[in-house]
Amino acid sequence: MRNILLIGAGRSSTSLINYFLKQAQIENWILTVADFTKEIAVEKVNNHPAGVAVSFNVEDEIERRNLVSKSDIVISLLPPNMHLPIAKDCLVQKKNLVTASYVTPEMQSLSDEAAANGIIFLNECGLDPGIDHMSAMEIIDQVKDNGGILTSFRSYTGGLVAPESNDNPWGYKFSWNPRNVILAGQGTARFIEDGNYKYVPYSRLFANNENIAIEGHGNFDGYANRDSLSYRKIYGLENIKTLIRGTLRQSGFCHAWNVFVQLGLTDDSYMIEDSQHLTYKKLVEAFLPSNVSGKSIEEKLVKFTGLASDSTEMKLILWTGILADEIIGLENASPAMILQNLLEPKWKLKDSDKDMIVMQHLFEYILDGKKVKRTSSLVVKGDDPVHTAMAKTVGLPAAIAATQILNGKISLKGVVIPVHKQIYEPVLRELKLLGISFADRQTEIV
Repeated sequence: MRNILLIGAGRSSTSLINYFLKQAQIENWILTVADFTKEIAVEKVNNHPAGVAVSFNVEDEIERRNLVSKSDIVISLLPPNMHLPIAKDCLVQKKNLVTASYVTPEMQSLSDEAAANGIIFLNECGLDPGIDHMSAMEIIDQVKDNGGILTSFRSYTGGLVAPESNDNPWGYKFSWNPRNVILAGQGTARFIEDGNYKYVPYSRLFANNENIAIEGHGNFDGYANRDSLSYRKIYGLENIKTLIRGTLRQSGFCHAWNVFVQLGLTDDSYMIEDSQHLTYKKLVEAFLPSNVSGKSIEEKLVKFTGLASDSTEMKLILWTGILADEIIGLENASPAMILQNLLEPKWKLKDSDKDMIVMQHLFEYILDGKKVKRTSSLVVKGDDPVHTAMAKTVGLPAAIAATQILNGKISLKGVVIPVHKQIYEPVLRELKLLGISFADRQTEIV
């Protein structure tokens, strides 16, 4: 009997847990689900005979090592900053590890030791990063194998709300960690476009979006992720002239969100004095420059932003209630925490709501002397607020890859991401059987 250890039973774990429990008898394994809040783990396991729910504190070294020692593979869906102690325990006890998080420098530094111990630390095996890598590499390898030369690659992904559940003007609801949504995009976006390096600081990021059209699903705002340049080497595209990886939001979202960025309300680096007694209106007034005049807070904000009072952006801002006389009631809170506190109840998935994942790759390449444009698009809808598209597309790739590792089908060692054919082929093949597949369209560029 093999033991799979899943650490973290949050929003993205549902489909992964169900995948393992459904195959437990066939594969002869037990799934241990460990979470800081045991009740959450118990709920996710749902009395399944092959599931065990336990409480877990990542800072408890004895408890952590004990759980790792009893496992045949470890999957961590904890926040990225919590993976490292688990990875170090896996090194000592020679256990394979799978995460859906970006590889950090600290994780990468363990690669040689992991390889020497004959184990794999597979990271970036979720949605974005994850399915984006695998689906992109499948096409990149196809083009190269056929003698083609890639000249441009743009890739965008968004966790959105399904059209039938879209009942607010922002066209957005939380289907993953709300805090990460509030802080998304911070840093400087770096990419290459038409052979020119481009750098977009956070202060201009949401004003620098482009329109991305998904056939049958409309138009979206696309903004660049922090670092696209490193993926030229990862994807084997060192000489490509354009490479941009980005995020999708509903059309109109980015310019409105830019108002919060310009005000400073997405900053998480300090605490607001006496935040629990402030109103949202007073908070905004505190961020507006003293020389901005107006009869009302709305007039002042219009002058500060340069927007028209009846603009779409102002309508979206007013809808949130950020200018209301309502008490914040949140003690020792950063601006970002306050903004999250305001938006969480307004952007919460209702019991009947469905989320939606949208991903699109845009390739341009030269093949047999012809210029070709290839568009590869993925749209996945959730079933309900628990069995979400986000949970499917984050959890299932990790579950499938972990199964491949357990069954000896993946031989790679060290710190790895799923850009290798022996990983992406079986994962994409099984995802397709589970209803997660891309629609491709190819045209010649005249």
